[in-house]
Amino acid sequence: MKAAAFDYVRPASVAEACALLAADPDAKIMAGGQSLGPMLNLRLARPTRLIDITRIPELGRVEESGDAVTFGAVVTHAAIEDRRVADPTGGFMSRVARGIAYRAVRSRGTIGGSLAHADPAADWVSTLTALGAEVLLTGPGAAQRRVAAEDFIQGALSSALEDGEIVDGVRIPRFSAATRFGFEKICRKTGEFAEAMGVAVHDPERGVCRIVAGASAGRPIVIEASRGAGARLLDRFADASAVRDMLSEAGLVGDDFKMRLAVAAVGRAVAEVRR
Repeated sequence: MKAAAFDYVRPASVAEACALLAADPDAKIMAGGQSLGPMLNLRLARPTRLIDITRIPELGRVEESGDAVTFGAVVTHAAIEDRRVADPTGGFMSRVARGIAYRAVRSRGTIGGSLAHADPAADWVSTLTALGAEVLLTGPGAAQRRVAAEDFIQGALSSALEDGEIVDGVRIPRFSAATRFGFEKICRKTGEFAEAMGVAVHDPERGVCRIVAGASAGRPIVIEASRGAGARLLDRFADASAVRDMLSEAGLVGDDFKMRLAVAAVGRAVAEVRR
């Protein structure tokens, strides 16, 4: 099957891209195209126009400040994997990027595109939620706003993007040298979509302890400790039955098999942090 006919345009600025998107509600933004391409071929997506944002200079930016690093939306997984861009997590993001699909996908796929597609099984969806990242959005008239990654993903393939808006970038806080990160992804074979995902972040110096269960039927499940209580929260995850209870209370649903996978993924991520 081939994609349905569509027009193609390559805007030179974010403002132009937003104007094109606002003028045509049936248009689609294209960055790396690693999710959109297959959907076009299967005719699951039938846009009237593709708006290619890959050549917009500001979307490829990497901005460093004292407390955060901002990636433009079209920074690729491979750039993060190869550490060609700054990593506010001291290498953890590089590790996560290295496990995304295959190298060919990582060379084209983008961090902003992954978030905009809002697939619950996408590695960045859960990871950026655990890191407390902010998604930067730009809309018509250059209107800008920030949304916490946790609030940006609203469900399976559903995000906080409004009409005419695009993902402009992702702002990720810097972590102290004392931070421990844990990541576990369960899939049938390398490169396939995750069936369960666990991400854990504990930065005692900043008072951050966040545990995320991803690859669920909807938005990531977040369990967060109050400031100073991170170690106590991590200790509670040493018991598998307690993990299942906490995930259920936080809103994770699924059959027994799905719950076992989630408990295993989250438990392994937390165990990595506690070592």
